[in-house]
Parts: sequence; C-alpha cells; structure tokens
Amino acid sequence: MDQAHLSPQAHQRLEEELEWRSGARRREISAWIERAREHGDIRENADYDAAKNEQGHNEARVRQLQTLLKNAVVVESSESDVVAPGTIVEVQMEGDDDTTSYLVGSIEERHESFEVLSIGSPLGQALLGHGPGETVTYEAPRRAFQVEVISVRPAE
Repeated sequence: MDQAHLSPQAHQRLEEELEWRSGARRREISAWIERAREHGDIRENADYDAAKNEQGHNEARVRQLQTLLKNAVVVESSESDVVAPGTIVEVQMEGDDDTTSYLVGSIEERHESFEVLSIGSPLGQALLGHGPGETVTYEAPRRAFQVEVISVRPAE
C-alpha cells in the first residue's frame, strides 16, 4: 500500500477507530454471535449470518486501518505555494466559469468545507508541485482536461 498523507486530526481519528474496532466493536460482535447461536441451528439462522458478516467487515477494516496507519505520513498544513498534501488548492476546470477548492491529501481525510482531492487520483497527481497561474493537463477516462491552479494556501 502506498503512503497515505494524513493530517494530525485524520491520523488521530483513524487511531481511535482502530482502537474501537479492535476492542469494543469486536466484543459487541462476539456477543451478537453468541446470542444468535442460542437461537438454535446456525445453518438457517439469519441473525447468525448477519453477525458473521459484520465480523468479517470489521476485521477487514481493522486490517485496512493497521496497514494505513503503519504506512501513514502525518503532514502539517503546508506553507508551500505549490500544491502538496496539507494544502487547499483552488482550481478552474477547462470550460468552467466557477472555481473549485479542494483539500489535498488522503481519501481518509475529512473536512467540513472542502472536498478531499487524493494525491493518488489523476487530478491530484497532475496538480502536485504546481502553483498559481500554472495550467496542467490530466487524463480522465474519456479525454484529457486542462485545469488552471488559481491559488494554493495552507489547510486550516
């Protein structure tokens, strides 16, 4: 798995989720499975099947979080004047009159005001290292687009 660039807040939130899923959530699911077993034959027990499915989903997320956090790079807000993890980039897409602002980082980021632009996405990769006034081209599934970087500032 590639490195995930996370803000300190996202890193903390993911650590808390891992702790919950590894502890309290596992115990909840285990109790659910035990209750479902008490209902009799597990071959035709929908509650047991649902509990086992939830257990599988939880364990998959635990493994995902462990790998993500192991490979995470915690980035503070960047003071850079070029697009980098931890910046807010305002762009204008080819043919649009309006601009759009994104928080540049990992898809695990959350922000109240901005959508997250993953540095692993085609647009994110194209914008990395570019500054205001520059126009970049990125490949979308059906065609290439040009995007102008309007501004870059540190994330709040």
